[in-house]
Amino acid sequence: MLHLRLITPADSTADVVRLIENTPGTAHLAVVSGAARNPVGDIVMCDVAREAGDELIDGLRALKIDEHGSIALENIDLSLSKRADKAEDDAPGEGADAVLWEQLTEATHEESTLSVTYVAFITLATMIAACGVVLDNAILIVGAMAVGPEFGPLAGFCTALVQRAPRLALRSLIALLVGFAAAMAVTVGFSLLMDAVDLFHRAQLKAERPNTNFIYRPDWFSFVVAVLAGAAGTLSLTSAKSGALVGVAISVTTVPAAANAAVAFAYSEYRQAWGSTEQLLLNLLGIVLAGTLTLLTQKLLWARQRERTARKHPVG
Repeated sequence: MLHLRLITPADSTADVVRLIENTPGTAHLAVVSGAARNPVGDIVMCDVAREAGDELIDGLRALKIDEHGSIALENIDLSLSKRADKAEDDAPGEGADAVLWEQLTEATHEESTLSVTYVAFITLATMIAACGVVLDNAILIVGAMAVGPEFGPLAGFCTALVQRAPRLALRSLIALLVGFAAAMAVTVGFSLLMDAVDLFHRAQLKAERPNTNFIYRPDWFSFVVAVLAGAAGTLSLTSAKSGALVGVAISVTTVPAAANAAVAFAYSEYRQAWGSTEQLLLNLLGIVLAGTLTLLTQKLLWARQRERTARKHPVG
């Protein structure tokens, strides 16, 4: 269940209450007249099943509550109520399958913002991966995948494509390009430093490296895994099952490919650098394609679900 807290202008409260009462999946409606001070208005609260949340938010935005008041939504960790149970039964579909598009857009907006912290994480992840490729250490590669924050802007870009949000798309693209460029540039310097102190060696990079040579040898399996990981990551975001993101993070080789390209460039191994760059681009393409198609499919399925619900529970 979700908890919805609204500040509504007094002349809109009746319409808001009517909307909530006519939305299947709501419970525990409460109205406190004249309680809000900034902005001035009434406070309206209710609980809503997750699968009914997107429809209700759309209705509230149609009433311009987000412009003249406020809409706040938060998860309820525990709700002991027969009315809440009935609301979840009345709501269409399953909560785990529901997509809250406004929440998704807001979350990906934050995750796709180019910041010092984002650049620091992706740079550190790339340097860890550089150690992994030189030492042919799969554990370090997995660690770098888990640290890398690049899935945030990738998810933001997919969301922007589906929601037709050009600003979010541009923000996500800038975060990806600048983040990877900065990380690879720093890793080139890092590699030269490690070579200078005799910790990295050209021979290590040119060795067969059975555990990590896949990073600069892209093939169709690379694309297939990226597609599967992109779909899984997108589902983990839309269904709020964020624990799956760790699994997604270690399923793709974006950061390790960038690291291998940087190290190879530092040693003038341009063929290996190009192979790693191909791997990076292939994985990015697979994730974006899968993420976008997953979101489009979810949007279509929920649109049909809402149509069926509207026929079953006509308003008025």
